[in-house]
Amino acid sequence: MNTIKQSQFINKHQQQWDDFEAWINYQELSSSKKRSKKKPIEVPKEIDLPNAYRQICYHYSLANSRMYSPILLKRLNHLVTLGHQRLYGVHTHFWQPIKYFFAAGFPSLVRKEWRLVLLASALFYVPFFAMLIAIQFQPDLVYSVIDSDQVRSMESMYDPNSLERKIGRERESDSDLYMFGFYVKHNTGIGFQNFAGGMLFGIGTLFFLLFNGLTIGAVAGHLTHLEFIDTFWGFVLGHTSFELTAIVLSGAAGLKLAMALIKPGRKSRIRALIDNSKIAVKIMYGAATMFIIAAFIEAFWSSTVMPVMIKYSVAALLWSLVIAYFLFLGRQVRHAT
Repeated sequence: MNTIKQSQFINKHQQQWDDFEAWINYQELSSSKKRSKKKPIEVPKEIDLPNAYRQICYHYSLANSRMYSPILLKRLNHLVTLGHQRLYGVHTHFWQPIKYFFAAGFPSLVRKEWRLVLLASALFYVPFFAMLIAIQFQPDLVYSVIDSDQVRSMESMYDPNSLERKIGRERESDSDLYMFGFYVKHNTGIGFQNFAGGMLFGIGTLFFLLFNGLTIGAVAGHLTHLEFIDTFWGFVLGHTSFELTAIVLSGAAGLKLAMALIKPGRKSRIRALIDNSKIAVKIMYGAATMFIIAAFIEAFWSSTVMPVMIKYSVAALLWSLVIAYFLFLGRQVRHAT
């Protein structure tokens, strides 16, 4: 009976072991200074090395507990050793896992979780555009979301005729740095609310996505209705590609936590939450980075004196880059399950 189980075990995971070993050997060879440049290297199927390594460790532990053959245990032990040396050895470059995550792992993970990303997008963008459009016909709707003091503050901030503040005026560098820190704190706070709200069975995430969509849509709709087009849109469009996308992704991460509590499947809720949190935290790593990029653009680019058409052009380019990043990068990555 144990032989039959071992045979089934090998047949089920053999391809994963082969891919894991081939990818490690390829990385070692491609990074070796002694390799021959005349001989082309055959590129194996790309894998998510940290996740695959954890899977191999689990397979080795399982095979050991089931007392499978010494030959199989030796093979798995060899793979575990290779993976450990590659990930934690002295020759591992500190930046390599980070570079790999942002160059391939993060966009491929977002595509893998496209259903949750789509749901989070709907929860944010539908109320955003609905409020923005509705205010063009019913301007007083803005007061159902934002109080009058905040409305007056927004009007003063983006009024092209205001003597108190000119959008895009030159600021001192220390003011730019201060605003950068403020934007980082504010943006990441929104993201954390979306993420942590998933622990309330997703109710918190749903609320914050809808609330932020309505609020941001109300501000954009009101200032658009007042025809503060260039002062408002010229200021915000430059960083919205990163900021709004990060809001959606942090919401998707929160929904990933919620799914473990709502629909754990055959797992216990605790086990499902642990597994889903590993994925959700990775999404949050990427979202937090996008929030920081958005804050940098907002502090050091959005407020600069520049013809508004240049700002619109840069905004269009940034949106195109963000969309292309999530659509095309990391296509060969295969996430371990």
